[in-house]
Amino acid sequence: MQNAKLSSYLQLHLIVFIWGFTAVLGELLSISAIPLVWFRMILASVFMYLYIVYKKHNLRISRKQFFQYVFGGIVIALHWITFFYAIKISNISIALATMSTGAFFTIFIEAIVKRKRINPIELCFGLLAILGLYIIYSSAIALQLGIFFALLSSFLSALFSVYNADFVKEQLPSVISFYEILFGVLAITLYITFEGTLFSDSFFIIQPLDYLWLFILSSVCTAYAFIVSIDLLRQLSAFTVMLTINLEPIYAIVLAVIIFPETEKMTTTFYIGAVVILVTVLLNGFYKLKKKNN
Repeated sequence: MQNAKLSSYLQLHLIVFIWGFTAVLGELLSISAIPLVWFRMILASVFMYLYIVYKKHNLRISRKQFFQYVFGGIVIALHWITFFYAIKISNISIALATMSTGAFFTIFIEAIVKRKRINPIELCFGLLAILGLYIIYSSAIALQLGIFFALLSSFLSALFSVYNADFVKEQLPSVISFYEILFGVLAITLYITFEGTLFSDSFFIIQPLDYLWLFILSSVCTAYAFIVSIDLLRQLSAFTVMLTINLEPIYAIVLAVIIFPETEKMTTTFYIGAVVILVTVLLNGFYKLKKKNN
């Protein structure tokens, strides 16, 4: 039993490492954010569909679920587009450090959407995260647009999490994910069709290595990571999973500095701001654990 728990915990760290590697792939891919997300979602939806067929899950959904998943798909597509765009115009370190504020966006979104009362201590943690973000912002004047889009991506990620929270009670996570990814790519397809870029030659110009990066991104970093993470929720506590996921920016920033040393080494002020945000996120996690146990 103990060995099974250790194996699950190691698997969880592998998944978080894989998610961190997603940002590196975003930098490695030569294509821009919208085509990148379009290809990622098409391929991921195929892999998810094959998994669902293999597991013999029922794909039937209600009309209400249809519209819910359409909205969810649009939100996750916008989240990925703004995330990869932030990486393209700034760098991985900026995007991931800023994305760490997502947990605190959740506090305010839940207060508005679910009429949940804001906890004063969690509000203080949120203000500390904003302080860390301000330090980062002031340390990277030339990369401020990247910070803005990473912040928007962080908000969309939090909105997606809150919006999806109740869906798993009435539908399989794999089915929800498949439809949201499918509707997300359909939304992008409509946009680029009306914009006139879908059938342009430049949209489909992909470097040979990009095929490999897209395959890894859609299969390993999206479909595989999602399936395994859902399975791990049956063996590990939600808190353990949440707290470990908060390590993703650390993994990603370390990977980025190793792989892209020329563009990813930041100022001391940046790392102070990043540490403030990450420590605040971890403290918030421990506070919630203590609150839950009392």
